[in-house]
Formats: sequence, C-alpha cells, structure tokens
Amino acid sequence: MQGNYKALWLSDEMFDECLEVIDQRQLPFVYDTRYLTNTEEAVNAIKNRTVCGAGVVGVVAAFGVYIAAIEVDGDYEALQERAALLREACLVRGNLSWAVDVMMERLRESQDVIEDARAFAIELSDNEALESQKIAEVGCKLIEEMRKKSGKEKINILTHSSGGYLAFVDEGAAFAPIYEAKRRGVDVHLFLTESRPTNQGASLGAWELAQNEIDHTIITDSMAGHLMQCGEVDMVIVSADRVNENGDAVASVGTYLLALAAHDNNIPFYVALPTSSFGVGTDEARMDERSSDEVKFVKGVDADGVFRRVRITHEGSAAVSFGSDVTPARLISGFITGKGVSELRERMSV
Repeated sequence: MQGNYKALWLSDEMFDECLEVIDQRQLPFVYDTRYLTNTEEAVNAIKNRTVCGAGVVGVVAAFGVYIAAIEVDGDYEALQERAALLREACLVRGNLSWAVDVMMERLRESQDVIEDARAFAIELSDNEALESQKIAEVGCKLIEEMRKKSGKEKINILTHSSGGYLAFVDEGAAFAPIYEAKRRGVDVHLFLTESRPTNQGASLGAWELAQNEIDHTIITDSMAGHLMQCGEVDMVIVSADRVNENGDAVASVGTYLLALAAHDNNIPFYVALPTSSFGVGTDEARMDERSSDEVKFVKGVDADGVFRRVRITHEGSAAVSFGSDVTPARLISGFITGKGVSELRERMSV
C-alpha cells in the first residue's frame, strides 16, 4: 500500500488477513490499534469514530467490502447486503458511499470476488495516497506564492479539525501542503482550532503535527476571528467531508464560521480534498446529529496522568451536538485537489 503515513494497513499477525487501524478515540493519550475482522467491526469502527475523517473512512469502507467478501465466500449477492450496512454507517461522509459503490460496481462481473476485492481496495487506497501527495504540492505552491506576495518570512495558516493522515490517506488534505512546505524549507506556522465538541484539532490534529515536528499553536474555536482581525492569519486551509454538486462544502462543524470570518477580513479560504469527495450529495439537511454527551462531557488526563471523563455542564441543561455544517461556495476561494486549484467558476470541473 502506498503512502509515507498510514492510519490503517492490512495485517495478518493475529488473524487471517484483516484491516488494522489506529484507534483515534484514545489519542493523544494512548496509541493503540484495532483489528477489523468482519463487517460488523468495520461498521462499528466508523460509527463509534475509531476511525474518522472522510478519506480514511472511505478506505476503511473499501477494505470493509473486502472483509465482507471473505465472510460470504465471494458470493456477490450476499455481499450486497453487507455493502449496504457499510454504506449506511455514516450519512455525511461522501467518500464512504463513493468507495462502497466503486468497489461493488467493479466486483459485479468478477470471477474471483475475494481476490479482486482485495486488489481493488488496495488500488483505491493507493490512488487516494497519490492524490494526497499531489495536494501537498499544489497547496504548497499557494503557500510559496503567499510568502512572495506578502514579503513575510513566516506564513501563518489557520486550519480546523484534523486534516492529516488520521483523516485522509497518506499526507492528508489540509495538512498535506504543510508537510510539503516543511520539506521545502518554507517557514510555516499553523494555528489549529481545538474543534469542539469532540476536539479533533486539539487531540488528533495536534498529536499528528507534534509527531512530525510541525510548528503549531492550538487555539479555541472562538479565537479564530480575533486572530484574523489582528492580521495574524495569512490564509485558511481546511479539509471537507464532501462537496455538494452546487459547490457547497460539508465539513467539521465550525468551518462555516471560519469561512465567514475569513471573508470579512479578506483572507483566502481554501478547501483541500480529494476529487473523490466532489459532487457526492446535495442534501444539506442530512447533518450528523450526535450524542449530546459530546457537549456535556470532555475527556483528558488529570495532574496525576489519570485519564478521566468529566461533565462540564449543568446537570439539568439540555445540549445538542452536530458534527458537520455547510460552507457556501461563495465563501470558498478555491479547492485544492490533486488536479490543481479549482477556482469558483470551475470548481465542479475537477
């Protein structure tokens, strides 16, 4: 499987060949992995956020089809039922349904469903890794152009949530240009929102950046607009779960507010994502409402290093948690893809 960075890989250390994934629920406190050996485990890993991020979820779904093919001994008709379970594991992430549909279409006329499912899943993962590397190059060029235009030695980029290899195969999406900039010796600093309510930025994103010695600062979500007003942000690069047919981007909740603040302060706002995330939905209402406990409770370690989950709200107060919001196309400066930067007027030609 292609890629310098991996959030998942095929493993046969403990079982017959299965998918091994980094358990993102325990980061940044504990690094651990989970083995996905059947369809139910693959579905649950997506639902309970053992894995999260559109690109990685899509690849897990593709390998989920391979695992399911083994379960049904290569029976395509029986495989369709399990594929439906994978497809419905998450309603928002377009890469998931796209990956399952691609796998099932290619397997329709297969003479060896199991072997072909394995080969197709690896091919899909490798293609996503290669596009991530291209996103790195395309996005880095924008950073270099910003440095030349501004005359600054250090470029401050603001991002939201987790946009690296934990979310997208290999170098990620929003993080990919940052990795490339470091390789080229471009001085880049990343402002990383904590990304409430599940804190993907403060936990997953910051953990990954620290592992790769990327200069970064964690901020609260509500600080982003202030930093933009103060001239501390040169550009915004975020990832997205999908881009609807009208060019609107569905991404981690809070992305819309960042786009509004960037627009108000005349700061370029880019969305980095693979082309597999384009044109895979138009229904803005299908947002993933999650457990209100995500708002009421936080997890962390205390002064003694003991992991704890504590309630931070009044016991009788109601709460609501949405995982995604929609950023209108009019607020997006361009899409950073493996095929280049797609401006608004050509955004759906990628």
